[in-house]
Amino acid sequence: MKKSLIILLLGFILCSCSKDDTSSSWEWEEPELPVTPVKSKPRYIWIDAAANFPDFANSKENIIRDLNLAKDAGFTDIVVDVRPTTGDVLFKTNVADPVKYLYAWISGRYTQVQRTAEWDYLQVFIDEGHKLGLKVHAAINTMVGGNTTNNGTGVMYRDASKAEWATQMNTASGIVSVMHTNESIKFFNPVREEVQQYVCDILKDLAQYNIDGIILDRGRFLDLQSDFSDYTRKKFEEYIGKKINIYPNEILSAGTKVLPAAYPAYLTQWLEFRVKVMYDFMARARKTVKSVNSSIQFGVYVGGWYSSYYDVGVNWANPEYDPSTSYKWATKKYKNYGYAGLMDHMLIGAYASPLNVYGTTEWTMSGFCSLAKAKIKGTCPLVVGGPDVGNWDPDNRATQAQENQAIVNSVKACMDACDGYFLFDMIHLKLANQWQYAKEGINLAIN
Repeated sequence: MKKSLIILLLGFILCSCSKDDTSSSWEWEEPELPVTPVKSKPRYIWIDAAANFPDFANSKENIIRDLNLAKDAGFTDIVVDVRPTTGDVLFKTNVADPVKYLYAWISGRYTQVQRTAEWDYLQVFIDEGHKLGLKVHAAINTMVGGNTTNNGTGVMYRDASKAEWATQMNTASGIVSVMHTNESIKFFNPVREEVQQYVCDILKDLAQYNIDGIILDRGRFLDLQSDFSDYTRKKFEEYIGKKINIYPNEILSAGTKVLPAAYPAYLTQWLEFRVKVMYDFMARARKTVKSVNSSIQFGVYVGGWYSSYYDVGVNWANPEYDPSTSYKWATKKYKNYGYAGLMDHMLIGAYASPLNVYGTTEWTMSGFCSLAKAKIKGTCPLVVGGPDVGNWDPDNRATQAQENQAIVNSVKACMDACDGYFLFDMIHLKLANQWQYAKEGINLAIN
């Protein structure tokens, strides 16, 4: 909260003193950087692999059609999902298997969509996107290798050696592989060296393409209950320099899904350890990509709900932002593993209700974006945020007219609060024929 303004000699320097609501110390704020003109801020649209597969799996013509629609609406960047949650890929590599089919939600049920085409899926998006002047970014689902669709689909279901990498869940009935739970997306254990190397090998081949950027989605732990394997226990004990006598209870008791009121002895160090794991992995992944092509923008998608993002083992803030002054779950060292400085661009999920476009807090679109900018503090040069159109109103509280208007309003709300706009997902604009509202919002924001 700004408390006072002090004008220094001859009015040349204007400084502001700030006081964190939870701290008794005063800090000088960084001088504000020049504001980027809104018109030059990028507008990203995500293209989920499975959801769009019925249109794109075997049709270059449909890809060209929809890229033209995106361009006409005013989007500047496309994000093409090329490693869906099955762990298979839609580009050329010898590390992972090519996608042969995906399940998409068609007419109220998941339906298998076969890929019979032999042309390079990613390359078509690159070629056609660049023809239109669009930047093309490739996204991968990072720490995953299968999903439960059709009784199990993906690399961990086919390959027993990969199934050994599955994250181990701290359930009420004991520590078990995620493969034996009802979790719909099957995560790897991010702590494992083999997992990290496997993903980096995939990224090395992906970086061979003439893409503008790479974005890592699901670059995290599954949730608070993962990973409690013996492998991770040993790594944690090495990190803290002591043995855990009662495991996992001295970290989290069996089946715990949310933080308890009273923290077990090693819980906060455990949360610190997990964000260090993901920080180290992101540094390794960045180095891998840049070693192939230094001009590729390296980045991530993360949820904007920082106050609870500890549960997936990610600190996406600037290391200068100290969450321990605001949150009980953060140690003083937690801030050291804020990875914003490793990123060239970050996509923030400002996934609020269509009835909560404006605001200054989490669970409002503009609030998610402004809070992300404040926590990242300029270490990542490009921070863009926006809504999950289509999945944002599960209780049907908004009318169709309100949802349409929320698309319009979300563009300026997010672009004013951060460095650009991000919309998830193209399929929603297509199914509800809402391209016009995205276009109207972009025109209002940039003109």
